[in-house]
Amino acid sequence: METRLTFEIQPQPDDVTCGPTCLDAVYSYFGDEIPLEQVIREIPQLEGGGTLAVLLGNHALKRGYEATLYTYDLRTFDPTWFTPEAPHLAEKLKAQAAIKENAKLRIATGAYLEFLRLGGRIRMRDLNGALIRHYLERQVPILTGLSATYLYRMPREFGPKSDHDDIRGEPAGHFVVLCGYDHKTRDVMLADPLWPNPLAADHYYVQGMDRVLSAIMLGIVTYDANLLIVRPRRAGR
Repeated sequence: METRLTFEIQPQPDDVTCGPTCLDAVYSYFGDEIPLEQVIREIPQLEGGGTLAVLLGNHALKRGYEATLYTYDLRTFDPTWFTPEAPHLAEKLKAQAAIKENAKLRIATGAYLEFLRLGGRIRMRDLNGALIRHYLERQVPILTGLSATYLYRMPREFGPKSDHDDIRGEPAGHFVVLCGYDHKTRDVMLADPLWPNPLAADHYYVQGMDRVLSAIMLGIVTYDANLLIVRPRRAGR
């Protein structure tokens, strides 16, 4: 692996705490040791379990980090909102929430408005290897929400226990951390809190760039199509 961060991640305690577990690992990477139980307790959980990348970002911002979120979630954001002449993003989010009645969209909108208020940055740009390399070559891990169903190539999930059911099931979202990249092979190293894991004997494994980028984009089904960049606040910011 051409670029590989020294990155450690714990197993997630249950099926719905992959996000906080990934964020806790990012904190630890930067020398900020905080009990995983505390991170889980402090991050809001959605009805039915799980969380959103923006809620992880809000936790980091409140802890003094800077946070940038690259979104590909067209269910929440319109591409025209990111043009130079577009009004402030908060105005568009509020206008959309006043019209659309989707409950999850309203929760996400409130979280994004807080993210912006706290100083977070939201971007939309092409998802490709160059963007992944940009951060990993600077020793910055990438926390990403993606489609576990596509990444693992497992049956969709059904019911309160998330049983695999290829007929009744629905796509499942998940959080992992990208922590390595090989420019020659176009392989990506993932740190994955899920244990046991269908792709590896431990929490670390390599997947091709195309598979990873496809899984990220397909995360749009579960409001997960995003990259979250969390790092210590730089001088002057």
